Amino acid sequence: MNYIKGVFKRIIFESNNNYVIGLFRVKDTDDPLLSDYNNKTITITGYFHELTIDENYIMKGNAVENKKYGLQFNVLEYERINPEGKDAIVEFLASGLFKGVGDKTAKAIVDVLKDDTLKLIEENYANLLMVPNMKEDKARRIHETLVKYNESYNVIVYLNSIGFTTKDSMAIYNHYKSNTMDVIKNHIYTIIDDIEEINFSKIEKVRLNLGIEDNNKDRILYAILSVFNNKCFNLGDTFLYVEDLIADTSKILNISLTNEDLELYLYELQKLNRVRIIGNKYFLTEYYNAEINISDTLYYLTNKKDSKIKNINNDIEAIEMYFDIEYNEEQKLAIKNSIIKNFNIITGGPGTGKTTIIKGIVELYKKINNYTYLDLINHMVLLAPTGRASKRMGEAALMPASTIHRFLKWNKETNTFNVNEKNKSNVDFVILDEASMVDTLLLDSLLKGLKKDVKLVMIGDYNQLESVGPGKILKDLIDSDMVNVIKLSMLYRQKENSYIVSLAKEIRDSELDILNLNKKDDFNFIESDNQNIKFYIKELVSKAIERGYDSKDIEVLAPMYKGENGIDNLNKILQDVFNRDVGQPSIKYGDVIYRVNDKVLKLENDPDNNVFNGDIGYIKDINNKELVIDFDGNIVHYQVKDLSSIKHGYAISIHKAQGSEFKVVFMPITLSYKIMLYKKIIYTGITRAKKSLTIIGDKNAFLYAIMNNSGYERRTYLKEELVSCIK
Repeated sequence: MNYIKGVFKRIIFESNNNYVIGLFRVKDTDDPLLSDYNNKTITITGYFHELTIDENYIMKGNAVENKKYGLQFNVLEYERINPEGKDAIVEFLASGLFKGVGDKTAKAIVDVLKDDTLKLIEENYANLLMVPNMKEDKARRIHETLVKYNESYNVIVYLNSIGFTTKDSMAIYNHYKSNTMDVIKNHIYTIIDDIEEINFSKIEKVRLNLGIEDNNKDRILYAILSVFNNKCFNLGDTFLYVEDLIADTSKILNISLTNEDLELYLYELQKLNRVRIIGNKYFLTEYYNAEINISDTLYYLTNKKDSKIKNINNDIEAIEMYFDIEYNEEQKLAIKNSIIKNFNIITGGPGTGKTTIIKGIVELYKKINNYTYLDLINHMVLLAPTGRASKRMGEAALMPASTIHRFLKWNKETNTFNVNEKNKSNVDFVILDEASMVDTLLLDSLLKGLKKDVKLVMIGDYNQLESVGPGKILKDLIDSDMVNVIKLSMLYRQKENSYIVSLAKEIRDSELDILNLNKKDDFNFIESDNQNIKFYIKELVSKAIERGYDSKDIEVLAPMYKGENGIDNLNKILQDVFNRDVGQPSIKYGDVIYRVNDKVLKLENDPDNNVFNGDIGYIKDINNKELVIDFDGNIVHYQVKDLSSIKHGYAISIHKAQGSEFKVVFMPITLSYKIMLYKKIIYTGITRAKKSLTIIGDKNAFLYAIMNNSGYERRTYLKEELVSCIK
């Protein structure tokens, strides 16, 4: 790292997490790129706890040449330099920081205490009493202000010195304030619980500087919890066995643990209420409690007395006339049960009328209660896991729909929901679509936020991919045979010469003839070797654009990010097809260039801006390191640092596409994806296409995928717990 010394002059931009862009006047530097910058101003960027204008600092980092904004200094560490010389000390004391100290008082203090003024004031307020006419309460106030002023800097400098980054140091200090040093010295591993940005590996980088031994008990306990969390999230499991934990825990600790050692530590974690042990199954407590709550709540709703609705069959007939539609018997039963039962699941593949049923349930509920539209939206809520899925649901049902996170009023800073068991929603009826995408913790939070006598309908496709987070909620509930389930089988979305829905059904039922994948009006399989897939995709997308489709209609779906035919490389190729560089404003983040009009995908929930994981938007403007992105009419401003949660959206993962539909889908398939080739992922990708589906690649890879039912079977406790409710 290099350094610059000088004076901080002005803040240009400051985010709510202390990221600052500012101007700094350089007095001295060892950075060769800044040899001509003495007594000149440079732009600095970085994370700062506190900066005072016209104060002296030393900034450590590196000069960076930004293509658009010129030479900047990226600050990794910084330290305030105390004023030196009598004039500088007088100026500092009279700066306004010290209440009641003006030029005259400041000069009087320095005349008595000389060059050691600041050191003497910080050591003991009594040193100020040597100044003529200085009162004791004023001396105490000056001393306390200086101590407090120096404290945060000293702590952050210390945290930097033991190995934390400035950003992490500020997160730690902002959380613990005056208790920071006590936590660092006595309870450092608890930081992992309190601050989301700090994980076990970050503590590992600093522990030796604090003298923490390899066999430290807290270190071992938190290593186990770290492995537990990572394993559960990566595998989707809600419980593990000892043998699942032993190798990874020993590896990250770099010490040898036996199964017996690990079991003793797991029992210790159970005493601390961090782990629950049921037989040979080991749960993180939050997952165990969540599955128990889901089981108890849904069992209660399932067995609660049905509502009695007079003339409900006549009301369903009236709705058929109103919508000019004829429901089949399955659909009628699904609509009827949703109103009569307190908990009901409706499952079916594409084209079986799930959206039509949602519309019928909404209208029937409104009719039998004689609600106005305003009454309806006060009593009923439509929910989905993603923004795109909720938007589709709302448009189909002709009433507002929301993501679960938005409905529960998720607080991003604390990762908590403001609608919870202590502050429940008053809604009477909830319809939850795309239920296969809902993970264990999210459903647990939703149920905690609903009142006890709510009516709940869950709708989803049993054969789609499970949630990103741990659990297999929809599958466990249906497989338990303990809840009310309506299975839809009759296909409706089936025009003459249409094949997409039939293809999905054939794959689901293992009835596909691989030799009969001939070109259809809405389907094509183009055989290609691995090297030429990307060129076929580029050509096919170009032809689709010529036929009048645009980037909103077209999506390329793939199961993996890396590799020649991975999502990242396909996005680079497709960017030049949809939005080639014609001189429009752009910005580089890592090795990716973003341009105005680019299609982008949000990777994280951002409830403050009503943008959620999986939402697709378009860059409308790039200026002053700020991107203006339009998410379906919702205009959001993001800083460059926020690009870590954004990717190009021309090609996206099949997981991210779940809950969405696209007019035209291109899906590459190759044995280089082998680790991700199984029936559910292919089925989910195919069912995203509405009008046209083209698969490009290897028929052997396609055959392998649709014959592979052995995608990892998640280990969960929900089904077992539901079944045990009858005992």
